[in-house]
Amino acid sequence: MSQAQSNAYIIEIHDRAAGIITRDERGFRFFSSERLFDSLEGRQFRSAREAERAARAVFAERSGRTSSSLFAN
Repeated sequence: MSQAQSNAYIIEIHDRAAGIITRDERGFRFFSSERLFDSLEGRQFRSAREAERAARAVFAERSGRTSSSLFAN
């Protein structure tokens, strides 16, 4: 019995829904579900893991800026 793979996955970063990715013939396309991750909107990734790493990088970059701007004032 074969198991069908899912064609869509939700990517969550620290309990936040970053977006969903959908499988197509070239890999996975990202659809943002939160403004923070809009820079990834429509990007194509080779794997679900690659899309998740990109979302984590965006989160880390943005949360780092937010923290440093709080201390700058």
